[in-house]
Amino acid sequence: MTLPTGWTKAKLGEFTLERVEQGEPGASAVPYIDIGSIDRDLKRVGPAEKVTGGNAPTRARQWVRPGDVLVSLTRPNLNAVALVTPDLDGAVASTGFDVLRPQGILPEWVFNRVRSRAFVSDVCEGVQGVVYPAIRPADVRRHDLPIPPIQEQRRIVDAIDSYLTRLDDAGASLGRVQAKLNAYRASVLKAAVEGRLDPTEASLARAEKRDYEPAGVLLARVLKERRRRWEETEVARLKAAGKTPKDDKWKGKYKEPVAPDTSGLPELPEGWCWASPGQLSSTDPYSLGIGPFGSNLKVSDYTTEGTPLVFVRNIRAESFEDDEAHYVSAKKAEELRPHQVSPGDILITKMGDPPGDCCRYPLSRPVGVITADCIRLRLHPTIPSVGFFVYAIRSGLVQSQIHSMTKGVAQKKVSLARFRKLALPLPPETEQARIADRLEVLLSVANRTRLELEEDLQRSARLKQAILKWAFEGKLVDQDPTDEPAERLLARIRAERADVSPAKKAIGRRARGAA
Repeated sequence: MTLPTGWTKAKLGEFTLERVEQGEPGASAVPYIDIGSIDRDLKRVGPAEKVTGGNAPTRARQWVRPGDVLVSLTRPNLNAVALVTPDLDGAVASTGFDVLRPQGILPEWVFNRVRSRAFVSDVCEGVQGVVYPAIRPADVRRHDLPIPPIQEQRRIVDAIDSYLTRLDDAGASLGRVQAKLNAYRASVLKAAVEGRLDPTEASLARAEKRDYEPAGVLLARVLKERRRRWEETEVARLKAAGKTPKDDKWKGKYKEPVAPDTSGLPELPEGWCWASPGQLSSTDPYSLGIGPFGSNLKVSDYTTEGTPLVFVRNIRAESFEDDEAHYVSAKKAEELRPHQVSPGDILITKMGDPPGDCCRYPLSRPVGVITADCIRLRLHPTIPSVGFFVYAIRSGLVQSQIHSMTKGVAQKKVSLARFRKLALPLPPETEQARIADRLEVLLSVANRTRLELEEDLQRSARLKQAILKWAFEGKLVDQDPTDEPAERLLARIRAERADVSPAKKAIGRRARGAA
């Protein structure tokens, strides 16, 4: 890129302090800035907890002051960066940041550069590691920064601040609309699974002076059918082995599906009952299951055509996101038959933040194979409405159960054994379809609005990056030919840095807040 007249270019490390003051906190509490403290959307430090030498993490060692620029070294693609504001003077920052303290140029100029797409793309070339991808301070400081005259820096920074402030305000308004929309969706789902969205079958039957079939009868019929199908299969197996049952003792081998854990759950409407995924699943032995263990499905098994694989990323709360990225051969798919998913099956994520995303596998899709962190639920054919149970799993009533059974430290997961005890609300047969149809109408409008909001937020993010691009190309404000060329500014900075002894470049500091 050709630089505008009067501009120059230099490495970030040429005009930033090599190392800010280091040391452990003392007895007085000070704000601690961790990578998690950064609001990645607004590029600001959010609420920071206070720490002392007694409870501070070992990584709390970098003392910062207003004007310092924080750049997260972990997952640089997420661009967790921020400018230290006056209210954080004397705070201590994590060693997970590279702390840039500009010398001779505006801190805001450096800050706006590190939040740009050009900076992120450049430093990500130095990423190392897979589980925790990270860069080094050297990767940050080797970045080329366009430098305008100091007077032009001020004009550009003011313009950037004006434009981005308005975009942030617009984004905040969109965020408030999103929050209200989410609250509306949650309230609609809550009303649905509590029998308050439409008149219940029990109340309609009373008003119309007729009988109705409670959900308990439907559940009993499903369980009876499950047992009957098992007995038929077992008799066929015994006959194939040349054995004839002499009595009914063999029937005692049948294992009833695990009943739901309803402890602490609210009372259901009249005519409803609780049921577990196992009780509602098909008689197919693989109707409720998870993906194969890693050793049974390796990356080396992936192909570019064949039977599609289903990953956690494909399962979203609104729809199945079809990327058709990976397949397995027909032979491998047959080996993985217990993990196959058919059109109409319900898919749930067993891992995530948090787990419990749910969707229906599209009727238009071919048979696929789920991967390790997916749960597949195939409902019994006598259950009339798959849609109702997709909505029920998305509701707060069921999501709270999933979250409570989520375990793990590094990766939080829901085991299939715990998932089997999930309590799902079961309405009478005719009521299920009515609720699902009503939800489809109410939530379709909300879904369209949600997509429009997401598009607006994406447009805002793109416009922010466009503004930063124009700024660093010298296209955001007019130039003034009387401004001192940046090359002279840079020459002075280099001369001043050369006069500073190496011992003064990294200043050690005793523990802060010592009594």
